[in-house]
Amino acid sequence: QVQLVESWGGLVQAGGSLRLSCAASGDIFSVMAMAWYRQAPGAQRELVAAITSSGTLTYADAVKGRFTISRDNAKNQVYLQMNSLEPEDTGLYYCNAVRRLIVNSQTYWGQGTQVTVSS
Repeated sequence: QVQLVESWGGLVQAGGSLRLSCAASGDIFSVMAMAWYRQAPGAQRELVAAITSSGTLTYADAVKGRFTISRDNAKNQVYLQMNSLEPEDTGLYYCNAVRRLIVNSQTYWGQGTQVTVSS
């Protein structure tokens, strides 16, 4: 079982920056694909950024050029650096981990950390 704990969300003015962290338990972090999702009030959860175990990056169009995802396998942590924040970035940000096995995959979610961007 893998537990994910997000931290460092908060309230920031538009144009500001935040750096989210997600700490993972266990010893399989390095083989898992990691991602950040967000969910705004009344909206569906959406992918923000992802990084595979080999370092391949994916970003939602809305955050390209502003957000950067990275991982530190030695610390079992994944980060989301968010710059030039906009009110539309407000939402609950979730850390996600996927472990792909031969016949299926295991998916884990954190509890989320709130990001609020004021205009």
